[in-house]
Amino acid sequence: MTRLASAEEMENLRHLVEYFKEQGWEKAWEKNVLPWDKLGAVQPPLHALLLSDQQKWPRQGRALGYDPIFIAATLGLNTLAIDISSTAIQAAYALLASSPSTSPATVTFQNVDFFTLSVPDEERFDLVYDYTFFVAIPPNRRPDWGRQMDTLVKSGGFLIALVFPMNPQSEDGPPYFTRPEHYIDVLGKDWVKVIDRVPEESDPSHVGYEHLIVWRKK
Repeated sequence: MTRLASAEEMENLRHLVEYFKEQGWEKAWEKNVLPWDKLGAVQPPLHALLLSDQQKWPRQGRALGYDPIFIAATLGLNTLAIDISSTAIQAAYALLASSPSTSPATVTFQNVDFFTLSVPDEERFDLVYDYTFFVAIPPNRRPDWGRQMDTLVKSGGFLIALVFPMNPQSEDGPPYFTRPEHYIDVLGKDWVKVIDRVPEESDPSHVGYEHLIVWRKK
């Protein structure tokens, strides 16, 4: 389903794109310019996906990505979330402290750049969830994203991408233009796509602006 944005939404989008490109990520967190982020509220597509039996999801091991508290509680994976913003890491730890402990799995946060993250082979991830990260990467760095995913995800592991935001009326952001095929273009030959669809469940404000893809690494 495609929902066309109103003139007001398009104008707000243009301002948001300009803000990110001029001010940067840390400033966005400091000023709480985070219209896509509802801390503690899991995106409906991920919630429905991990509670479904569409795949045999890993139940032990490690995960990386957004919504780590939900992933750890649902799948029992020790889950790491990373960000280059120290303000974001502080907010994440505050959220974790206020969340009920429902799983023996651990949740940790690191103030680190995804592209410099390094883990031993035996600690590679069974599942990675990308939401609002790929879209924030300058397009010339996207091949590095694909190579890093190859490095971080173990054989048999899953990569879940909730592609958002997609603007059907413009080849703009925020902060950069993205489509599902852009992810596919930079992943190597060792990935098998197992799910590719418009989510059946979405936040009302996201309808028409997101797409769900899941790969499994050979």
